[in-house]
Amino acid sequence: MQSDRHDAPGLHVAIIMDGNGRWATKRGLPRTTGHRAGMDAVRRIAQAAADRGVATLTLFAFSADNWKRPAQEVDALMWLFRAYLRAEMGQLVQSGARLTVIGRRDRLPARLRREIHVAEQATALGRRIHLRIAIDYSSRQAIARAAARWPEAIEPSAGAFGQLLAEGPGDVDLLIRSGGEKRLSDFMLWEAAYAELWFSDKMWPDFEPGDLAAALADFAGRERRYGGLIQPAREVHAGQ
Repeated sequence: MQSDRHDAPGLHVAIIMDGNGRWATKRGLPRTTGHRAGMDAVRRIAQAAADRGVATLTLFAFSADNWKRPAQEVDALMWLFRAYLRAEMGQLVQSGARLTVIGRRDRLPARLRREIHVAEQATALGRRIHLRIAIDYSSRQAIARAAARWPEAIEPSAGAFGQLLAEGPGDVDLLIRSGGEKRLSDFMLWEAAYAELWFSDKMWPDFEPGDLAAALADFAGRERRYGGLIQPAREVHAGQ
């Protein structure tokens, strides 16, 4: 569904989608049911972000530390990622979205890697919104890999180093976390250096477009100084 609303032009919004397992446990359901419900939330929030003119939406789906979870839950998540890509690829293409997956791929199942490749190729020309899903992602590991690739002959600079981070399209403007926790959990540490933070007590499966709208409205009223003069938040674009 298209919309003429563009109240977040150019923004890079990142979301830590927390609370799927707890959402299910509170209802006496398997944790995997919560992850399935979380996929539905991804669908509606990605659409809402596009409708509001968000340029880039980065979603934290599976951290490098999540491999410590029970094998059954990890296997279910890998299957769900594949199912999401298969089910949503046509809609993403139709809506003009570009999808990319960030994080390590060498530890992902071969079938999931193939599904990621197909989805990325199919949506490569999308320009309405860049939807990025972080799977097997660690910001510390990404920074360490970039540091290892830094040419010794070149004088270090923050801007040039940031370009080495393969995960980045630019700085994060607004970082949202659901589930009631208030920490970054190794997510977008470099890119979120000056991000505005917004926390919700709602579990991710209960997160609605109205919650995204509330976060964007709060962001629009904040003052972003970057150590200097006031710059209205609503005028900030991704990568600035």
